[in-house]
Amino acid sequence: MTRARRTLAATVTLAVAATTLTACFEESSPHEAVRDFLVGWQSEDYDLAAGRTDGDAAEVRKELADAKQELDAASFRFRITGISVEGEESKADFHAEVDLGENNPLWQYEGMLPLHLVDGTWKVRWSPSVLHPQLKEGQRFAVDTEPVPRQPVLDRAGDPLQSDTVLYVAGVHPAALGDRAEEVVAQLSEITGYAQDRLLSRVRSSPPDKFVQLVTFGRTRYLSMRSKLEAIDGIEVEPQEQPVNPDAPRQIVGSVSALTPETEQKLGGPQRAGDSVGRNGLQQAYQDYLTGSTQTKVITLDLKTGRQVALLEEWQPGRQNVSVKTTIDRAAQTSAEEAVADTETSALVAVQADTGQILAVGAKGLHQERDALAGRFPAGTAFSIVAADALLRRGVSPKQRLACPQERTVGGAKFVQVGQATGTSTSATFQQHFAKGCVTALASLARRVTAEDLATSARAYGVEQPWRLPLRSFSGTLPSLAGDADKAKAIAGQNVEVSPLGMALVAAAVASGTWRPPVLVTEPKVPDPAGEPVPATQPSSVPVDPKVRTALTAMMRAGAAGTPAQAGKGKVYGVTAAAGGQQSWFVGWQGDVAVAVLAKNYNAAAVAGSFFAGLGSTP
Repeated sequence: MTRARRTLAATVTLAVAATTLTACFEESSPHEAVRDFLVGWQSEDYDLAAGRTDGDAAEVRKELADAKQELDAASFRFRITGISVEGEESKADFHAEVDLGENNPLWQYEGMLPLHLVDGTWKVRWSPSVLHPQLKEGQRFAVDTEPVPRQPVLDRAGDPLQSDTVLYVAGVHPAALGDRAEEVVAQLSEITGYAQDRLLSRVRSSPPDKFVQLVTFGRTRYLSMRSKLEAIDGIEVEPQEQPVNPDAPRQIVGSVSALTPETEQKLGGPQRAGDSVGRNGLQQAYQDYLTGSTQTKVITLDLKTGRQVALLEEWQPGRQNVSVKTTIDRAAQTSAEEAVADTETSALVAVQADTGQILAVGAKGLHQERDALAGRFPAGTAFSIVAADALLRRGVSPKQRLACPQERTVGGAKFVQVGQATGTSTSATFQQHFAKGCVTALASLARRVTAEDLATSARAYGVEQPWRLPLRSFSGTLPSLAGDADKAKAIAGQNVEVSPLGMALVAAAVASGTWRPPVLVTEPKVPDPAGEPVPATQPSSVPVDPKVRTALTAMMRAGAAGTPAQAGKGKVYGVTAAAGGQQSWFVGWQGDVAVAVLAKNYNAAAVAGSFFAGLGSTP
C-alpha cells in the first residue's frame, strides 16, 4: 500500500477514533482533556492538542510535528485503555499504533498521560515522555533502516544466474547537511522526480551520521545525470555492486533496473527509493521476494551527540527477501545456446524427462519466454506422437502397411505430401510413415479413431492442461473435431497449436512413461502471477500405457535414426516434422533429457543433434 493510501486510511478511521474517544465522557473529568489531546495529535490539529497541555503551546506544537517527521510516520492512532483520578492528579493510559510507512508493520506501544488541575481545568502535564515513556529531554526519535541487498536467481546447483553490476546510489549524511536538508532534497527531487516530502522525511527520520540511500541509478542514467548530482552540495554517490546482470537464459532470468518514481508508485509494496526492480522474466515475477526486505529499528537519539540512547523496537518487516532457485542446468543451457547459435530463427526447450523440470531454454531470433515457453505454433506431423498414442490404443499396429501417395483426400480435406512420397502401394509400415512424417499416410488413419480418442490422448500428453509457471507458457490447443476431415488434420497436426515447451513434455512423457507438468522454480513455493499457488493448481501426472510406450519408443527410435539428431554418442529417439512456412520440428530425447526444437529455414534435427553432442561432452 502506498503512502497516499495509508494517509487516506488514517483519515477515514479518524472519525471512528474520535467517536470512540468522546463517548460517555463528562466535561468535569479529565476525559475531555485526554480526548482532545489524542484526537489533536492523531489528526495533526496540534493547536487542539497543545491547548490541552500545561506546556508552551508553540513548543508542544513543534514537538508533536517533529515526532511525526522523525518517525517518517504515515499516521498515528490511539486508544484509551484506562483513566484514574486521585484528587487533583490523574493518569490516562493509552495504546498507540504508528504506521511507519515503507510497508513496515505497525509500531505499537503503551503510553501514559499524566494530568493535573490548572485553575480548575484538567491539563496534560507536558514532557517528552508524553510522546513515549522512554523519550527524555534532549532526545528525539529516529528510524534506523538497513536495506537487505537484492537476492539472486539461482540455477539448479544453487549458483547465481547473474553477475554483479555496479549501480550508483545517491544519498546524504543528515549531520553534514545542517539546516540545508530541505534545500538539498528539493534540488534532488527536481532532477529525479521523486517526491520532495518523501525524500525529506527519510532524511529527517534517519540517524544523523548514517548514509541515507535516496535514489539509485543504472550506469547510463547516472552518467547522464552525473554533472547535475555533483552540482548539489551535500549529495554523495556510492557505487554498489548488485547481482542484476543476467546470464543465460537471459530472457528467462530477466533484467533489473533502478527503481524510478513511476515504478515506485506502481509497485507500492516493500519497495523504496534506492531499490532495484525486475523489469521482466523471473526478476519481475519474483520482485517482492528478491528485494524489499529491510531491517528497521525505532530508536531515540541524543540531540547533542547524535548517538543512540535507547532501542524502542526492532523488526524485519513482511517477507524476508530470498533467492529464487530454478531448475536451469548450466551445462544444458550452454549446450542449448551453442546449438541455436548458427540458426537465424529457432527455439529449443530441454526438460528432465522424469520430473518435467526445465533444464534449458535457448532461442535465436525468437524470445525465450514469449516463443519457447508461450509461443503458439502449428504442430505439424510432430503431433503424430500424440495421435499415434490414440491409434495404438485403438489397435493399429506399427507394422500395418499404408500407402503414401503424393495427394490424398479424407472427408473432403485434401492432404499433400511435401517432398518425396513412397507411392500408392502399401509397401511401407505405419512406423516408417511415422518416422518419415508422411502426411497422406497418417491422414488415412482418421477413420480408425474417434474424436474423443484423439482428445483423450491430447489431454494425456498435456495439451490444454491448466499447468502454471511463474512466466507465461502455452500448453497447446486442439479444436473440436467434427468429422473425418478434422480428425485427419489433427493427426497431421494441421489444426493443432503447440509450444516448444509443450512438445518437450510430450517427448518426456514417452521417454519416462509418465506425462508431468513443467517446473521452472523449486524455491520458494509462492503464488504465480494469477495469484494462485503453483503446487496446488498443477495438473496431475498421467502415465502412458506401457504397451503403447513400448511401441512409441521403437517408432521414435526409427524416427531419429539416420538424422542429424543422432550426431553424438548414445541413442537418440524422436521425430522430425514439417510445420509449414519453412518451419520444422524435432521432438525427442536422449538419456533422461527430452527436447523440442522449432527452427525456420534450418534442420531442427541438426539443432537437436548439436545440443545432445554438446551436452554429452560437457563435464
